[in-house]
Amino acid sequence: MGLFTTAAVATGVTSWAIHSYSAASPDSKAPSSADQNRQDADILLQAGIAQQENHDVQGADLTYRRVLKLDPRNKYAWYNLGVMAHQAGRAADARADYDEALKIDRVFTSALFNEALLLESSDPERAGELLKRVIAAKPKAGTAHLHLGRIRAKQNRAKDAADEFRRAIAADPSLRSQVPAEFR
Repeated sequence: MGLFTTAAVATGVTSWAIHSYSAASPDSKAPSSADQNRQDADILLQAGIAQQENHDVQGADLTYRRVLKLDPRNKYAWYNLGVMAHQAGRAADARADYDEALKIDRVFTSALFNEALLLESSDPERAGELLKRVIAAKPKAGTAHLHLGRIRAKQNRAKDAADEFRRAIAADPSLRSQVPAEFR
């Protein structure tokens, strides 16, 4: 069961899914310590999301860090810390948090996409590699194609840029207005 939340980040819009961990199996008499930690982490994660949505960044930060004490491999807590650092302009912290999420799940597309946004101007090659990974996991990810097209246009790779912009519009026609005029 998932809960989806949307947050505006830098120049793009990013979505992330928050996974509710399943409780211990109904056959078991008492949850194991690990199951209890996951349940507690899930409750805290949802509280952190509520704090973040209510612009309580400090509270959300503390809550996500409590989640990580209970469940150090909680990719959503790492990711949400990255989103908050990204929004606060702390690129190095955001990248480190996204990297932690990606150590847990190499194809966590939201973390891949956000890290690509961070690197789009400073390291376009790396950003392009990350966007290709997003596209490999979600071929119809229109915003990933759009950003990859922008990178290719800046690299003077007009044919590649045009192909990516075409794919972006095919996946999401509402992106047409964001395609540079010379590629429409």
